[in-house]
Amino acid sequence: MLRRLLPFLALIPATASAETLYVRAGRLVDPEAGRVLTAQVLKVEDGRVVAVQPDAPLPAGANVVDWSAFTVLPGLIDCHVHLADVEQSSNIAEPLLHSAMEIGFIGARNAKKTLLAGFTSVHDVGSFRAYADVELRNAINRGDVPGPRISAVGAYVTIPGGGGEVTGFAPDVTVPADMRAGVVTDAADVTRKVNALFQNGADSIKLIATGAVLAQGTEPGQIELSGEMMKAAVDVARQRGSWVTAHAHGAAGIKLAIQSGVKAIEHASLIDDEGIALARARGVWLDMDIYNGDFIAEVGKRDGWPADMLRKNDETTQAQRAGFRKAVKAGVRLSYGTDAGVYPHGANARQFKYMVRYGMTPMQAIQSATTVAAELLGWSKDVGALSPGHWADMVAVSGDPLADISVLENVRHVMKGGELVR
Repeated sequence: MLRRLLPFLALIPATASAETLYVRAGRLVDPEAGRVLTAQVLKVEDGRVVAVQPDAPLPAGANVVDWSAFTVLPGLIDCHVHLADVEQSSNIAEPLLHSAMEIGFIGARNAKKTLLAGFTSVHDVGSFRAYADVELRNAINRGDVPGPRISAVGAYVTIPGGGGEVTGFAPDVTVPADMRAGVVTDAADVTRKVNALFQNGADSIKLIATGAVLAQGTEPGQIELSGEMMKAAVDVARQRGSWVTAHAHGAAGIKLAIQSGVKAIEHASLIDDEGIALARARGVWLDMDIYNGDFIAEVGKRDGWPADMLRKNDETTQAQRAGFRKAVKAGVRLSYGTDAGVYPHGANARQFKYMVRYGMTPMQAIQSATTVAAELLGWSKDVGALSPGHWADMVAVSGDPLADISVLENVRHVMKGGELVR
């Protein structure tokens, strides 16, 4: 019974302050209204915001956090991270070199880095070891380790040898079973495996609809899951009151995933005009990691990553950014997703300046990581804003992110559920 209840506790902070807390904000970014207020006070009770009002004298002896010298924003949300796994490296067999127990500790370290960077909620879209993200979420919810609120997918749903598999090793190497929990061969298999993922604590489902940039033996433009297979996953998720996101680089795969009923597309690197129009018409989110390509090109070349990975990265980076610019102009829902884990955790905010460079206003970029991301996760009543009723998840930065979005790369203070964590 406890395992079945844990996904529904994902928005509960590790501990919630029972006393009243007042937070003074010199400037307060309100992404719901798209405005900035000055000299505000947020009243927090039991970890949630209960009032936001102009600064005024507070009750004698009040518990006050004075951020009057800072700009305050809702806690940031990254909709594409891989916390409970090793970071990308030149060694394609790296995931096989670490025990499940070690992955648990690695995940805890990555979660802490992410929280301290101001990302108080994340969508963890997969680990090679099944349920590592689920167990990390549970540990954070219990208060065992510090970290963001996690929506977890449990495992990648992928074809044998596809973009969600550990690939590139000798053919006689046996991959551990827990690294193949989401491997599927037909629609009936998808139904079985997706049901198993939910039964073991997944919050949502991640499909690998096309090949991947960073998986050897796969190509980004190649469709890997059929429409029938993707629809089977969507049907199970809907029956369970949940949703599906799809890793999809190629234009045809993106459109097939949208037509199959997914809620969001990860990467969308080679999306075409038809795909953008379809996403707009269906209300599908695009979660485009437009910083990532520069990191892969620089560090991958420096550290000797496999040549086919670097080639695929070169083929997708600028196309993805062109598609992002078109999607912004078209009014598509664009959530903030970075693919952290390819590059170091805790550097999640590096993408903000890329989003502004490729067509967003600073406020739109902030909204992508607050209100828009919260809506994608189904958490709008709890996170992504600081109006009354929301968790007191907030960050403070020096300077004005609407004038220079890069100040979000240097978060000075972090609060989660009314508790200071930085």
